[in-house]
Amino acid sequence: MKSILAIDPGASGGIVIIHNGTVAMPMPDTSADVVDVVKNFAYSAIAEGAECVAYVERVGGFVGKRQPGSAMFRFGFGAGVIEGALISYGVRTIYVRPQEWQKHFSLGTAASCASKTEWKNKLKAEAQRRFPNLKVTLATADALLIADYAANLES
Repeated sequence: MKSILAIDPGASGGIVIIHNGTVAMPMPDTSADVVDVVKNFAYSAIAEGAECVAYVERVGGFVGKRQPGSAMFRFGFGAGVIEGALISYGVRTIYVRPQEWQKHFSLGTAASCASKTEWKNKLKAEAQRRFPNLKVTLATADALLIADYAANLES
């Protein structure tokens, strides 16, 4: 049995846990809360003899528009907290580019949409279709799709 942690880094991202069901949450507000999510995931999976793996969206320094240096610093810091927590708790980690996991769903590309909002709503609708029993938000949609992609690869 495998337990999957899917992470869309960033303050507006989210985390999904597939372990005895599926739980989706927006990115926690503090670094300590992020570490607690990873710790609880790892300890729970290990206690039940499950292999745990994390799929994390590979992030770069450019987010599509000009950002102040302080925003980019916070984003990079948050990504580092996630990586450090995963390493600390021995969670096997796979980094996946957005284009890679998005291609899996055959929804086209962001460039094919009139706006970023249209693209994000398209991803949210796909996540809701795949997880009808969860309340999908813009914060959790990408992480849910990453989790679905990961579950497909790990099965």
